[in-house]
Amino acid sequence: MSRSVPQGRLSRLAKLAAAGARSGAGMLLSKASGSGADQTAAILGNLRGLAAKVGQMASYVDGVVPAEHRLAYETAMKGLRAAAPTSSPAEIRSALEEALGAPVDRLFAEWSDTPVASASIGQVHRARLADGREVAVKVQHPGIAKAMEGDLKNAGLFEAMAAAGGARRFQSKEVLEVMRTRFREELDYRHEAAQQTWFREFHAGDPHVRVPEVIASHSAASVLTSAFVRGADFDAACEAPAEQREAWAQTLWRFVFKGNLKGGRFNADPHPGNYIFHEGGAITFLDFGCIQPLSDAALPFARGMHRAAIGRDEARFREAARGLFSSRPGRHEDLVMSFARACFDPLFEQPFRFTRDYAASLVHEVKRVSQAALKLRDDEILEMPSDMFFINRLEFGLYSILARLDVTVDYAEVERSFMHELPD
Repeated sequence: MSRSVPQGRLSRLAKLAAAGARSGAGMLLSKASGSGADQTAAILGNLRGLAAKVGQMASYVDGVVPAEHRLAYETAMKGLRAAAPTSSPAEIRSALEEALGAPVDRLFAEWSDTPVASASIGQVHRARLADGREVAVKVQHPGIAKAMEGDLKNAGLFEAMAAAGGARRFQSKEVLEVMRTRFREELDYRHEAAQQTWFREFHAGDPHVRVPEVIASHSAASVLTSAFVRGADFDAACEAPAEQREAWAQTLWRFVFKGNLKGGRFNADPHPGNYIFHEGGAITFLDFGCIQPLSDAALPFARGMHRAAIGRDEARFREAARGLFSSRPGRHEDLVMSFARACFDPLFEQPFRFTRDYAASLVHEVKRVSQAALKLRDDEILEMPSDMFFINRLEFGLYSILARLDVTVDYAEVERSFMHELPD
């Protein structure tokens, strides 16, 4: 299904209103029937940009959509998650040739006009270089940059995303600026190429964590060419034997938290389509456009929380959490600490089995904290870290993915395998 991206801010707002999205979170709640969910998925997919990201989050993050609507939305949004509407072959060829400065048949020995994947910002085509290497070429949808800028000014979309990420009550200028910065970075594939290369080098010694090589000669600001990878998708992985699913769950946890605690950065878009699964527990990780760095000030406290949780030391955990949140005693601190502690159940409880109810409970809990904070004075509210939206987005997404793998794993033991590499 080939469609051009609606670019005008007013036209995009009108289409969002048709999806019940005039007030942000309403896009996920206004139509409970299957046909209504299908219509919403179609509108969000055609809009692409941040609108499609909201729909994709609804397709796999437990707790974003109320339980009574979940089946209808998950079924409809799953199609959006797997394959958003595509740009036409002519549009993609034109964009590719403009970005790389040469005709397609000179750039590649083989080129397929049929995309192998399409997402909110770009779509991926299979090609072959003159030296015989098979590559995946991600090309931005024409017009997506202008469309994204319109979305970044849409308060309703930010309300929906912030609510899903637990930041609704805490939309300080700093939080909103971090959100806009991360999403603008996704439009620069040179930035993504650098991040992808960093993660490839960072995990180079781990046989289970694979990151495709970037082909710099065939990449630009709106084109990213990488080695092509084949393997099982997420749906197939969820149907694999338990032993395989356990190994993949361990790899996912190590990829996220080693990069987080040792490398000081994490991929803040844990989309199920960004993983390719292989035998023996190996996973290829894709899409490094949305990478959130952790500040030098926050890292020691984050490491302290993980060490305390592994050691089941409640007092030490609370002390480290207080440092991370620059906390002070009061009702809001109690709420925030309760939520933070619940997020660390997978480490305190050894081993641990993720369930969809548990993953959804964290989303519900952060919404409860947000609602309770509405009744507090400004001077009673803790100043949440500016990257909290993306930390929540990572955890909610990762936990929902692990719940679908449905296995029992000792995640504390996974972290012990690299904790000795961290600074004291």
